[in-house]
Amino acid sequence: MSSENILLDVKDHIATITINRPPANSWSLAALEDFDKTLDKIETDKTVRVIVLTGMGEKCFSAGFDVSDAANATRAGTLGQELWTRVDRYSKPIIAAINGHALGGGLELALSCHFRVMMDTPKAKIGLTELNLGIIPGWGGTQRLMRVVGKQKALDMILFSKRLTAAEALEIGAVDRVFPPETFMDEVYSMAQTLAGRPPIAVRCVLDAMTAGIYGGMEAGLAKELDGSAAVGASKDCVEGFTAFLEKRSPNFTGE
Repeated sequence: MSSENILLDVKDHIATITINRPPANSWSLAALEDFDKTLDKIETDKTVRVIVLTGMGEKCFSAGFDVSDAANATRAGTLGQELWTRVDRYSKPIIAAINGHALGGGLELALSCHFRVMMDTPKAKIGLTELNLGIIPGWGGTQRLMRVVGKQKALDMILFSKRLTAAEALEIGAVDRVFPPETFMDEVYSMAQTLAGRPPIAVRCVLDAMTAGIYGGMEAGLAKELDGSAAVGASKDCVEGFTAFLEKRSPNFTGE
């Protein structure tokens, strides 16, 4: 299922979602609604194990809210925060393939993803620069940037509206990996393919336990971890994993 705003391609257990609003790949209310529907579709698709999220073109991953849709700003603001939280709590790993600028709500979306891989080009920058406009990050940036890089670095980035290069972002831990343009998507898909080969039930249980811990505290996270341990222990993938280990071969996990 693709739309004018969001493109979806599924192949080899990997769903690629492309924000199709170049050059800025900014978010209107309609685009947010299309993204929500896309997340619905792939969340229930058992053939999808990993999601790659990227932007169309070579300029931007996403530059945040589309100011030309100001008439819908209030609803879009609420939905944007809800959707980015949904991404943060998603039960399948999402890789943000940051193929250009990630600014404002675009960086907030990347921060919601489980992994962030950034293209290393001189022009590509990331930042939460909302204070330049007299506003603040409103799609989770005040919380998630702090969680990722620590309070002091987050304050420095937000209050001074700093824009970081790929190397600078990697240095402070805002992104996980950096690759040059010529190999960027190959490296992203290599990472996605490796994740797709991991046991799907176990991956989901790890994500669910971490999400419970983040949103509900350690006790909630530990309780979810126990539930996950029971679920994977009763799975066919568990049998396959131990069998493959004893037979000294690579396991073939089926998600059962």
